[in-house]
Amino acid sequence: MKQNELIPHLFRTEFSKICSVLTRLMGIEHCDTAEDIASETFLSALETWTYKGIPENPVAWLYTVAKNKARNHFTRTQVFSDKIIPLLSGNSATTFELDLSEKNITDSQLQMLFAICHPTIPKEAQIALALRILCGFGIEEIANAFLTNKETINKRLYRAKEKLKTEKVKIEFPSESEINSRLDPVLTTLYLLFNEGYYSESNDSVIREDLCQEAMRLTLLLIENKTTDLPSVNALYALMCFYASRFPARKNNSDEIILYHEQNEALWNYELIAEGAYYLNRASHGVHISRYHLEAGIAYWHTQKNDTKEKWENILNLYNKLLLIEYSPVIALNRIYALSKANSNTEAIKEAEELQLTENHFYYILLGDLYKKENKEKAKTYLQKALELAKTKSDKLSITRLIDSLK
Repeated sequence: MKQNELIPHLFRTEFSKICSVLTRLMGIEHCDTAEDIASETFLSALETWTYKGIPENPVAWLYTVAKNKARNHFTRTQVFSDKIIPLLSGNSATTFELDLSEKNITDSQLQMLFAICHPTIPKEAQIALALRILCGFGIEEIANAFLTNKETINKRLYRAKEKLKTEKVKIEFPSESEINSRLDPVLTTLYLLFNEGYYSESNDSVIREDLCQEAMRLTLLLIENKTTDLPSVNALYALMCFYASRFPARKNNSDEIILYHEQNEALWNYELIAEGAYYLNRASHGVHISRYHLEAGIAYWHTQKNDTKEKWENILNLYNKLLLIEYSPVIALNRIYALSKANSNTEAIKEAEELQLTENHFYYILLGDLYKKENKEKAKTYLQKALELAKTKSDKLSITRLIDSLK
């Protein structure tokens, strides 16, 4: 890999590790300092490798430089005397070693995940913090993901970090008795992070696979930890696998979304489907059924291409259960398509029109699809409304294609 590709790649994979270990060591109130040290490490790599070439082991080089920069920082600031000396129990500055072992990195990232997803932090800020600290995303990248500007993201991150300091949130693993209550916001953040990628509204791409992959990586960290290897976590990972398995078929060469019934199943990733089935099976323990179990079940049936009545009845049944435990207009809207396939178009149209989601362009796309056999003119009218509400170039192109297909 060339240097211009290697450093961005290492920034994505190693920045968050260095940052997590340093923040865990110094405390959440020194999160910005940890980010500065990690950033300076990569700046040194950029300056040094340009003239001296890429070292034999680039990751080891980065860790050595990060340790040296951390040691220099500790020795010249009060942080060393206030926070580190008590922890080191008598070790001197010259013997200080930053522990960047695989185990400590994993533990630090998991503990940071729980700290970032503290209940006092707003959901959007939790995702932004996770992208910055745990996934190594730049401010501009986060701004693109949220369809906003760098100034807004900087303010959001600043307020979230201040809140963490004010609340004196500790970077630690929750006790066994707290795991279930603290795990819910963590899973919600990872679920939303994945959705930010899966339903991307960025004009650059209809799917942000990098966001989805980071959500999957962090969820897998939870599964690999004995304490958090719980059914709901396995169900969420299974859901992500099923969705990710259809990425290559979900968009065309023009980066437009391809509707489910038009997808080429030959492009589906069957290894990921098998992986999802494995984790869904692991999730089938205990008596509690989470929304992730039900959504993973729905996603599983969508990986079965055969258009059978059994398939759509199962999907409809799962949607009915999901609405009972987690009602949302979006879930109700998604259920309508399954209703049309399992029962009838007439029943689906009646329930869809009762939803009245008049600000949602997907609502009008669905109505256009349901009416295309019953009344083409009405279908066209609904699709025109969808076109007026669509925000991204990709969505507008997809809807225009649907309108053209009615001619």
